[in-house]
Amino acid sequence: MTGKAYYLVSHGNASSSFELRSFQVASPIDNEVLIEVEAFGLNFADVMARRGKYRDAPSLPFVPGYDVVGRIYNVGNHVNQDLLGKRVAAFCRFGGYSNWIVTPTNAIVVIDDLPAGIALALCTQGVTAQYMAAHCAHLTEDDYVLVHAAAGGVGSLLIQLLKDQKVKVIAKVGSDEKAKVVRELGADFVINYRENDYLSSAKNISKKQMISAIFNAQGGKSVPLDLKLLPPGGLLFLFGGAGLLKAKWGLWSTLGFLKNTGLFSPIPLMMQSKGLIGINMLKIADHSPQKIQNCMQACFEKHRKGILKPLSGLQFSHEQLPIAHQVFEDGNTSGKISIYWEDLP
Repeated sequence: MTGKAYYLVSHGNASSSFELRSFQVASPIDNEVLIEVEAFGLNFADVMARRGKYRDAPSLPFVPGYDVVGRIYNVGNHVNQDLLGKRVAAFCRFGGYSNWIVTPTNAIVVIDDLPAGIALALCTQGVTAQYMAAHCAHLTEDDYVLVHAAAGGVGSLLIQLLKDQKVKVIAKVGSDEKAKVVRELGADFVINYRENDYLSSAKNISKKQMISAIFNAQGGKSVPLDLKLLPPGGLLFLFGGAGLLKAKWGLWSTLGFLKNTGLFSPIPLMMQSKGLIGINMLKIADHSPQKIQNCMQACFEKHRKGILKPLSGLQFSHEQLPIAHQVFEDGNTSGKISIYWEDLP
C-alpha cells in the first residue's frame, strides 16, 4: 500500500523546505498499530527542525511530526483486535506528517468523536504541561508561579492545570489580545512584556514571597533573570528555546543565545536551594514511554472532567502546510495548529 507524506528536504524558509512524496506503508509488528491519519499537529520542534536547529532531528530528508489523529486500520501481534476501527490520538517519533503511520500501542489513546484539533492539543502540548505540573503538586494556594508564552499550546494548558492546583498564576504574554485569552483561562495576573519589564513586574506581583515555579519556553537571557525570581526551594522548568528562532546570524547568533542563557554550576544552585529542570519529552519517551502514556491518559481524563479545555487553534489543509509553518513561526497564534488530509472540519 502506498501513502503520502511531507518530507523536510532542506533547511530554511517554510515555502521551500517541504516536498509531498509517496512512500510504501509499513505493516505493524509486535505491539504496534497502523493508523490512517485524519490530521496531524504542528509543534515547536518541527519549526526548529526546519530551521536546522533541532539536534535530535534525523538527517535530511525526513518526515517531521509527533502527534496524529486517525483510525486504526491494522494491528500487529499481541494487540487487542477490538482496537480495529477505533479513532485514536497517537504519538510518533517523527513521521507524523503522513497519511499513514505505524506506532506502538502505548503511544495511543482512544478518543471516539473528540474533535481532532482538541485531541492534538492534548498530545504533545498537553503531555508536556501535565509532566511539568505534576512536579509542582507540592505547591499551595499561597504560591506564585510564572508561565512564559502563556497563550501558547503548552502555556495555555499549564494555566489550567496550575489553577486546578489552586496556585496563583502569573501569565507572561506579548499582546493585549493574548492577555485577554489568558485571563479567560484563569490567570490571576498578566504581564505584557512588550509594555512592561517582566522581571520587575513579577517581583511587584509576588512581593517578598517571590516565584515558586517558573515555566520557560524561551531560553536565552530570560533564564538568568528567572533564577533571580526563585526563592529557596523554587523550580525553573526550561522546556524550549524559542529565542533561537529570532537568531539571524547563524552560528554567531546561536553562540550569543547560549551565552545569554548562561553556564550554570550546580554548586550555587545547591547553596541557594534552587532547581533548574530541563524538559525534553522526546528523551523521556525514549527512556520511559509509560510516563508519556500516563501523562496522556491524565490529560484526556482531565479534559473529560472539564479541567483542561484546549484553545481552539488554527486549522489548515495539508496543501497549506508551508503557510501554517510560517504562521506558527511568527508567533501570532494561540493554541494548537492542526493540519488535515481531507476537508477541514
